[in-house]
Amino acid sequence: MTSEPVFDATIVITTKNRKADLRRAIQSSISQEGNIEVLVVDDGSNDGTTEMIRSEFPLVHVDRQDVSSGYIVHRNRAARMARGKFLFSIDDDAEFSDSHVVQKTIADFAVSACVGAVAIPCIDVNKSPDLRQPKPDEQNPYVTSEYIGTAHAIRRDLFLQSGGYRSSLTHQGEERDLAIRLLDRGYLIRLGSSAPIWHYESPKRDTRRMDFYGRRNDVLFAWQNTPWSKLPPHLIGTAFNGIRFGFKIGRPTRMVWGILSGFISTFKSEFRREPVSANTYRLYRKLRSKGCLTLESAVQILCAKQVKQFD
Repeated sequence: MTSEPVFDATIVITTKNRKADLRRAIQSSISQEGNIEVLVVDDGSNDGTTEMIRSEFPLVHVDRQDVSSGYIVHRNRAARMARGKFLFSIDDDAEFSDSHVVQKTIADFAVSACVGAVAIPCIDVNKSPDLRQPKPDEQNPYVTSEYIGTAHAIRRDLFLQSGGYRSSLTHQGEERDLAIRLLDRGYLIRLGSSAPIWHYESPKRDTRRMDFYGRRNDVLFAWQNTPWSKLPPHLIGTAFNGIRFGFKIGRPTRMVWGILSGFISTFKSEFRREPVSANTYRLYRKLRSKGCLTLESAVQILCAKQVKQFD
């Protein structure tokens, strides 16, 4: 049973040993307009992160964990602790570009009860000026297949009811996995209409960990969510694309080990299959291939699916 919301939204930031980056993220979060809670989960930092927050941002709620468990575990923990109706998640190396982002995004939910999450526009400042998760036009609301971890908002009640992120994924791919499970429950990911979140990708990133778990979790995503009839081609395509991507960026060995680990786990039945319906899978693949659909057309597909289920 979840408690009644006290705040309109909770901004969640998980962090570890990025004190300088985190300071900027917190400053932009407390500058957001509205009835907003800011919650930081410190994943065992040893650089004085918690002390900095308590000294410089006394109104920010900080949850200090002495043992590092990873951001997936702590995002789930933060969702249980949060007192906002909506959960906003940004990385510790990101910031809101405008003080109205949270309020504008909350308004994006209001267009339909089917909107379960919003993919907020985002720019990877150190890589490209291109806008990620862009809205095709200003006239119509659009939905997409998934969202970026550092730039999204989700209804807290749905997050908790869906079981949150699968902690077994450890690192990478948890957003896509939750997105398809939300879709199977009849909820869509809307493309947001606010100003973007600026993401300054930190150099303190473990690419070995990202490569390995990224490809491993691609395999696990297919195994856990794909209907039996579509599973063989999905797994084959996942393995091929993962290896090809590894060669493209010059790190094929890590990718191969990740893919092998995923297949070994499936053969050992270490992860339970909970496939979505065939209709959900088709809608998800359509959203993936097209990038987005209008909210109206996606709702029509969802309604048709729900009618068919009761025939």
